Amino acid sequence: MNIYSVLQIGDYHINHCEDFLITKKIGSNKILCAVMDGCSTAMESQFASALFGKILRKICIEKGYKELYETEKNSNPEEDLKAVLKELFKEISTVKNHLLLDEKELLTTLTVLLYDTKNDEGIIICIGDGLVCINGKTTEFERDNKPDYLTYHLKEDFEEWYGNQTQKIRFTKLKDVSIATDGISSFIPIKKTDHNEKINPTDYLLYDKSNFDSEEMLSLKLKKLEHHYGMKPTDDLAIIRIIK
Repeated sequence: MNIYSVLQIGDYHINHCEDFLITKKIGSNKILCAVMDGCSTAMESQFASALFGKILRKICIEKGYKELYETEKNSNPEEDLKAVLKELFKEISTVKNHLLLDEKELLTTLTVLLYDTKNDEGIIICIGDGLVCINGKTTEFERDNKPDYLTYHLKEDFEEWYGNQTQKIRFTKLKDVSIATDGISSFIPIKKTDHNEKINPTDYLLYDKSNFDSEEMLSLKLKKLEHHYGMKPTDDLAIIRIIK
């Protein structure tokens, strides 16, 4: 199983990339991947997406250590995902209060993939906007550029909030799965080329398997899109792709 990832600042952004990504093992046979997209109209949104990513990494490490001492390990991916998000809820609330942060400093979308390598099953949740591709089927979650950010709900009961989440996809028999921020839909021509070849950037990044033997597969694809096809994303872009 190969895991590829890439993070790139959008052509319309100058100072910071407001997207973030993380891939982290949880114990011996579970993997968590997440991509985040900070709200451009909020405050220092690169901080929000990075903070969510760092906290998710911390949660994965702690749960990995905890697994070493547990005798019961028969949880399913959704139970694990729910436990991770519950801890994230708690940690973000604590940081918000401790640093006296404004809500606008914590606005970021969040797409999380949790995969059980032993049982070959997983789940993906998209909180806000994002794109998911599972074994050839693509699902785009889009809310007219008005994402329902997790931070809006920190004062609510977690169980009730989680029960209202509908942007979840369960899957089995992983072959080729990707998660991406909505920057993947923002590619435009930025320069003329000396040929008439056309390409769909989304299909090229999420379906095409050229250079799959390189850890830098997605980076190589972005370079080819820019230098051969003259295309770049105008919005920040984060992609994680798993090929088995």
